[in-house]
Amino acid sequence: QVQLVESGGGLVQAGDSLRLSCAASALSIYAMGWFRQQPGKEREFVAATSRNGGATSYAASVKGRFTISRDNAKNTLYLSMNSLELEDTAVYFCALKLASGPDYYYTKSSSYDYWGQGTQVTVSS
Repeated sequence: QVQLVESGGGLVQAGDSLRLSCAASALSIYAMGWFRQQPGKEREFVAATSRNGGATSYAASVKGRFTISRDNAKNTLYLSMNSLELEDTAVYFCALKLASGPDYYYTKSSSYDYWGQGTQVTVSS
């Protein structure tokens, strides 16, 4: 059983930065992703990384502002968020996919096997 625990969310102002973390019981051999969900909306893709970190993908809405990274030695996934906008307000979830090729990332939520409980990010004006 894999456990994922997100942290780092909070209340910030537009233009500020935050870094989310996702601690996993085992990380190094899995593809990982970040998703977010706003009230009344479906969960949406934010960013993904291959299990070796060599390949990444971003949603168009966050590209150039967010960076996904991983420290496999620490079993931790990160999402660095810069220039935050009001529209970034959401609950952010990390996700893990059990079986994947070394250079593959996954952008669909249905591809993932385990999810964290989420961390709230609120951006105010």
